[in-house]
Amino acid sequence: MDEPPATPRRATIRHVSQRAGVSIKTVSRVLNNERYVGAETRARVQDAVAALNFRPNLAARSLAGRRSFQIALVCDNPSPNYVYAMQTGIRDRCEADGVRMIAQPYDRASQRLVEEVEALIDASRPDGVVLTPPASDDAAVLDLLARREVRIVRVSPGTHAQTSASVSIDNQTAAREMTAHLLALGHRRIGHVAGHPDYATSAQRRAGYEAALTAAGVALDPALVRTGFYDFPSGAAAAESLLDLPDAPTAIFAASDDMAAGALAAAHRRGVAIPHDLSVAGFGDDPLAGYVWPALTTMRQPVRDLAWHAADLLLAPEDTHEQRRLEHVLVLRDSTATPREPR
Repeated sequence: MDEPPATPRRATIRHVSQRAGVSIKTVSRVLNNERYVGAETRARVQDAVAALNFRPNLAARSLAGRRSFQIALVCDNPSPNYVYAMQTGIRDRCEADGVRMIAQPYDRASQRLVEEVEALIDASRPDGVVLTPPASDDAAVLDLLARREVRIVRVSPGTHAQTSASVSIDNQTAAREMTAHLLALGHRRIGHVAGHPDYATSAQRRAGYEAALTAAGVALDPALVRTGFYDFPSGAAAAESLLDLPDAPTAIFAASDDMAAGALAAAHRRGVAIPHDLSVAGFGDDPLAGYVWPALTTMRQPVRDLAWHAADLLLAPEDTHEQRRLEHVLVLRDSTATPREPR
């Protein structure tokens, strides 16, 4: 009878040490992303890890270094595209260091919000936490994490940005550029669907919209602004209200792609031709922006890259208050055009 094939042994840190020709302690330093390891030595260890398909034992690493090798994401956003991109970016960065990501929903309406976040800390003891809006500006959550001495990185904070590490884009400038694009096309009555009032980004984008109008010498008209909630239904409702005005806008700039898609749907229901009768612009450049008809002119916010950099800051050997600002990009598509001449 043939002998059954031998069960392959799982590679250990000793195997990596032998293959790389370095001590076990040096391998451990590389795995823990510690300093004081030469680039050539680090490369040899990483090559050995890849060749042996070595998977570190997180429990053992945790006991050795008093780390959990887990980071947590506390996220609340009405857009599933935003949440998915945020999780993907963090996971991609964590995977390179053998670190796990834990996602914790953030319900700002919960009466037990702080208790829920504290329970997360007690249960998983993460090495750090990424906070997205509006959690990134939640005073109670920030106070809790400070008291528990948990490292944090805030995504798009609106207040006291210098008190912690953060990643963001310049929301005000981005919204100003989008509004300036509509003005350059010839629009003067530009409606704005602002984002959820609990998000600092909403105020930043509205400020950019107003700054562009003022710079162009166009009077601010409060009747052209509606409050949305970063979701499709609120965008549709806001557009319906704006199009009911006696002097309706010729363009609508929504502070998110979901709300802009809602505005498109409202216009289609009324038989308003896009972009001939109404230009519509969004913010985010989510996949949705390319799926709707016509495809949305929008401002690209690199959510996945923001997430990657947030995780990168948390995985740095030492805590930091570094502020990383990423670039935004104006994406021109078919939903905006020169306004039609009055009949």
